[in-house]
Amino acid sequence: MPIDLIKLEGMVFYGYHGVNEEEKLKGQKFVVDIDLFCDLSLAGKSDDLSDTINYSTVYRIAKEILEGESYNLLEALAEKIANSILSNWPRITVKIKISKPDVPIKGSFLSNAAIEITRKL
Repeated sequence: MPIDLIKLEGMVFYGYHGVNEEEKLKGQKFVVDIDLFCDLSLAGKSDDLSDTINYSTVYRIAKEILEGESYNLLEALAEKIANSILSNWPRITVKIKISKPDVPIKGSFLSNAAIEITRKL
């Protein structure tokens, strides 16, 4: 079975996540990349959207979670996104990367903090 890849890169959302109270009050920008490992051969032959993963749906899943309920950790956000995607497409592997480009660490010169998880059922 082929292992193919659908990539959604650089999705930007504004959310109210973080351990610090200021992050939850003011909010901040989050950047999300999602890789979906699956077999795309049927869609390649049929040219039918129902034979692939609709990345508009994947985008909406990420948007609803990032712009919804507040979480303390990026890990929790990524896990929630991965579980939601896998509940729709259980036969794939998903890799989620979430970055905080404006991470609020006092005195830091850090341009970005990120986590990345890979999950499958």
